[in-house]
Amino acid sequence: MKSIFIMTLVLLSAIGADAQSKNSQKATFGMGCFWCSEALFQRLNGVKEVKSGYEGGNVANPSYEDVCTGTTGHAEVIEVTYDPAKIKYEELLEVFWKSHDPTTLNRQGADVGTQYRSVVFYHNEEQKQLAEKYKKELNDTKAFDKPVVTAINKASTFYVAEGYHQDYFNKNSNKPYCRLVILPKMEKLEKVFKAKLKP
Repeated sequence: MKSIFIMTLVLLSAIGADAQSKNSQKATFGMGCFWCSEALFQRLNGVKEVKSGYEGGNVANPSYEDVCTGTTGHAEVIEVTYDPAKIKYEELLEVFWKSHDPTTLNRQGADVGTQYRSVVFYHNEEQKQLAEKYKKELNDTKAFDKPVVTAINKASTFYVAEGYHQDYFNKNSNKPYCRLVILPKMEKLEKVFKAKLKP
């Protein structure tokens, strides 16, 4: 009787986990400074949470200062938790590729270094295939003047960045970097993806 009860609990747990995965999935993108990326993806309808952090490196628990040296191998990334019933992974990819320059290697504007590389960290085979297909189409159609150099890598350990990096634009919108760099990206998002934004 006890074993049947335990099996029932395990089954219920599995069902709950499956239901949760259907309602909540993760996507991870590196597209330059994570302050910009976070601000953009927070505005998308269907996105539940965006965390800024570090991924793809070879040092455990890196600090912002460590990553800024360019020696840890990490990229500044955002981990996006989203509801696939409200926004599809393909739509997230579209915002990703249209919101930064994926043709510059290890650079976005004045931000230079491997930590600012363009990268998709996929969480499953479907995400990998969709990202590779989209990248191929961009290059085949010459959507940009130069080839897309975005790396497509398997997701590894994600390290959440320090607290002062989280929700940065909303807390610091009057700072020069926010006004000069992030605000124009936000204005472009409003124009290009108006139908995908939260009310």
